[in-house]
Amino acid sequence: MKIAILSRNSNLYSTKRLVEAAQQSGHEAHVIDHLLCNIEIEQKGPSIYYKEQYLEGFDAVIPRIGASVTFYGTAVVRQFEMMNVFSVVSSRGIVHSRDKLRCLQVLSKEGIGLPKTVFTNYSRNVEHVVESAGGVPVVLKLLEGTQGLGVVLAENRNAAKSVLEAFNGLKARVIVQEFIKEAKGADIRAFVVDGEVVGAMKRQGLAGEFRSNLHRGGSSENIELTVEERYTAILAAKAVGLGVAGVDMLQSERGPLVLEVNSSPGLKGIESTTGNDIAGKIIQYIEKNVRH
Repeated sequence: MKIAILSRNSNLYSTKRLVEAAQQSGHEAHVIDHLLCNIEIEQKGPSIYYKEQYLEGFDAVIPRIGASVTFYGTAVVRQFEMMNVFSVVSSRGIVHSRDKLRCLQVLSKEGIGLPKTVFTNYSRNVEHVVESAGGVPVVLKLLEGTQGLGVVLAENRNAAKSVLEAFNGLKARVIVQEFIKEAKGADIRAFVVDGEVVGAMKRQGLAGEFRSNLHRGGSSENIELTVEERYTAILAAKAVGLGVAGVDMLQSERGPLVLEVNSSPGLKGIESTTGNDIAGKIIQYIEKNVRH
């Protein structure tokens, strides 16, 4: 098979592992910078022009779309789909996952466990917003934030009011979310491929840090999920429309609570922590869905 890996950097761990896994399975892998693709739309059909040539003969595409280029990256994925190329994550799924509010709305409709979340149009009634999210402390998140950036813990009402007013003054869209104290600064990343959890790790934040992102110095350990946690991760990925997803959850007294569903989850942390060949699982998913 001929597989396109949409990535802006061929030296990234995730990109290299996907190329390696594809080649080990006897496939042809091409790393394509999606920002250098020209999308051509006309009556005879869709096409993609890249580096002096048209992209033809591809059987599958693996999107690795950064949050800052979601709009254009998703357009390229959609063009591949229109060219009848199988994508391991759909353009629709990427759009759903990148809009944190929309993602939470989709998960809520499916009855999936979530922290209480409030979104408001620059409301000045901060006290009501905070109480609706369960009272202080509360977590405030920028809708466009990634890797723990734009996430603030407000431990009292004055802090919550100050932060929310500051974000409002900047015309920044934020959600106010319930703080799950019993999680103790840790969360779970479950990696889902084709409706199956192929690896899971528990991430612990640094002392005094409530964010557990590995990019921010957190640590990780392999974890065996409970039946409920496994079911929640699989259901969340399916609800958002992703064949490959990283589902972030908190362990709470009322069961697993989904924080986020990632459409381009990194492979380095999960593979190094679990020892599992996640890249190989993604290639197997392609093989299952592409028939010659």
